[in-house]
Amino acid sequence: MNNLTALSLSIGILSGVATFLCVGPTAGLFLIWAATIAWAAYFALGATDAALKSVIVCGAFGVLMASVTAILIASVAGSAAFSILASLAVAISVIVLCLAAHFPELAAIPASVLGYSATFAYLLEGGKLNHDVLLGISWGNPLLIVTASIAIGAYFGKGSVLFSNKILESFNKK
Repeated sequence: MNNLTALSLSIGILSGVATFLCVGPTAGLFLIWAATIAWAAYFALGATDAALKSVIVCGAFGVLMASVTAILIASVAGSAAFSILASLAVAISVIVLCLAAHFPELAAIPASVLGYSATFAYLLEGGKLNHDVLLGISWGNPLLIVTASIAIGAYFGKGSVLFSNKILESFNKK
């Protein structure tokens, strides 16, 4: 068996496990779409321990930056200059998000952007862009659910590499 086949089996099987968990016993505890995006980012960044760390740390940083931006946007909702103020808030926060790459821990800009984008996807999917969600102490706060989903996805990525290695090992012993 070759590496691609083993990895394909591993990713497919673990995708089934992740789906089962998301719609079954842990329904509502993580967002499958955010997890699979982080899973893909883990591979895009090299599928290493450093990639795992970057996806989680930079992804969480992106969630934080988006959450702060969303709080600012929610504060100006309904104002006459809403579109201008919201655009400025996003532009400034994205500049800061990218400039933060000067710090080695935050150097994986794509992972930061995935956290930022996943946060706004979550907030805009059902009228969650409000202070109750953003400032509330509940699992629905994106700082919790989106960050957890990113971490879960990154670990599924790592797990799929480990599992594919076990599949290869097992197959090659025969």
